[in-house]
Amino acid sequence: MQLRSHLGRVRGLGSSNDGVHHWWMQRLTGITLVPLCLWFVFSVVGLVDADLLTVTDWVGRHYNPVLLILFVVCMFYHGQLGLQVVIEDYIHSESTKVTLLVLVKLGALLLGACSTFAVIRLTFGG
Repeated sequence: MQLRSHLGRVRGLGSSNDGVHHWWMQRLTGITLVPLCLWFVFSVVGLVDADLLTVTDWVGRHYNPVLLILFVVCMFYHGQLGLQVVIEDYIHSESTKVTLLVLVKLGALLLGACSTFAVIRLTFGG
């Protein structure tokens, strides 16, 4: 027994089997961001009055570059997933919806890549 109407089946409307994955990714990135945010805040509090050399030294020390890149990637991906839900739920014009979704995805990708590059540059100098 199928729950979609005949017209819905013909048009291909209904579940695209992508919602559960989106939901899980949003929850996993949210859970991952909790310890990463705590680590970041507690680490940066000690750098409030630090100069550039001290901050550069901190970024390149031990596991900090890896955690910073993980923090940046999770943060932008989580934000992109959240904005996607808002756009899909509240924008009704299909052309505006598609345009905004593409812009949000490209913006998150661009900002994430720039942030990752900044961490790498601070880690290895340049």
